[in-house]
Amino acid sequence: MRKFDSFFIGLMLFSMFFGAGNLIFPPFLGAQSGTTFWLAMAGFVLTAVGLPLVVIFAIARVKGGIQAIGNRVHPVFSTVFMVIVYLSIGPFLAIPRNANVAFEMGLMPFMDGPKATIALLVFSVVFFILVYLISLNPTNLERYLGRFITPILLVAIVILCVTGFMQLNGSFQTPTGGYESGAFFKGFLEGYNTMDALATLAFGIVILTAIRQRGVSDDKQLKGYMLKAALIAGILLTVVYVSLGIIGGKMAVTGEFADGTQILSAVSSSLFGQSGTVLIGLIFTLACFTTVVGLTSACGQYFSRLIPKANYKTVVFVTTLIGFTLTNMGLSQILKVSVPFLVIAYPLTIVLIVLTFFHRQFKGSRIVYVSALSFTGVFAVISGLNAFGMKLGLIEKIRTSLPLADVDLEWVVPAVVGALLGVIIAKLSFKREPVLE
Repeated sequence: MRKFDSFFIGLMLFSMFFGAGNLIFPPFLGAQSGTTFWLAMAGFVLTAVGLPLVVIFAIARVKGGIQAIGNRVHPVFSTVFMVIVYLSIGPFLAIPRNANVAFEMGLMPFMDGPKATIALLVFSVVFFILVYLISLNPTNLERYLGRFITPILLVAIVILCVTGFMQLNGSFQTPTGGYESGAFFKGFLEGYNTMDALATLAFGIVILTAIRQRGVSDDKQLKGYMLKAALIAGILLTVVYVSLGIIGGKMAVTGEFADGTQILSAVSSSLFGQSGTVLIGLIFTLACFTTVVGLTSACGQYFSRLIPKANYKTVVFVTTLIGFTLTNMGLSQILKVSVPFLVIAYPLTIVLIVLTFFHRQFKGSRIVYVSALSFTGVFAVISGLNAFGMKLGLIEKIRTSLPLADVDLEWVVPAVVGALLGVIIAKLSFKREPVLE
């Protein structure tokens, strides 16, 4: 690899991570957390940046990547889990969500209400044609995303944030929206909404492909370049999150906002007038576009390997077609399933990745993985059903009585209990299990 290749691959990874949620949630956190901002932001960064980095470290440690990690539970679990993750962070959730947000922030401000439906259709046609064309050749992703689009995106964000720091005089207000107590845990859960830890499960294959295409075949070197790119992306994400959060905190004094998009629209308009609407639209459109390209390519690479008869270009076409169709259903319908899915998927992902770092301590016993994931899964599903609005009666009472339930982390103790139970069963087992690599 050439001297700056790792840097540009890091920029590519940043651009794939940095989508709609990454823009929306930090300023809203800043506005609501107020004087507890730094505590809340620490929790947010832990799950929005730290957890994705940990996932990349875990993928780099294990030959065969996330598929091999899932195989430690069971090959069927691995395939089913990864298919659900790819479909969810791909065409059925994250891709249409990003495309919708790009439209609402990039074009909607210039549209009259009755014209919005037709405008969305036209916008999404152009948007997904460009996504399809760039995603067709994964070897070009680093060039398009890392060298061209991401620098423009970063410059636009720097202009917005630096101008905001200099001209906004508001101070952090009294915490609201659940940040009054337990601000760290509230921020921790808000970090789920970026979906980056799940996206990392998919992006790992894109990063490895980009590095291998530069002539790197040695496993140790692959891991080194992969981790270097991940650290570059993580540092950039942290700086941007904190900056956007401070902007949101400064804007809170001007009134109440329903979400982060309103905050960013308000601050860009107040700082730059009509030009600010164009600036924030550019930021959202570029951020969402790069994420959709990354997710589309990741789906293409994964499913073309999983299904031998499905070639890469066919999967990319189907992914963009589904994304285009769901985009035109509207953002509100997409977001209805977003939070419940994340509530279910994140605990399973966290526990699976944590166990990877203790793999040798419990000698890779499959029963430990199965037990820990089973206990976690039961309470994660209960929490997800509750987030869907289902009334679970006694089961819900049991859930809310668990430790950490007041901060929506009721799955933690069952996960620990399941892991410890698995260790005990493994030690007492008369038949010695082989160590799973």
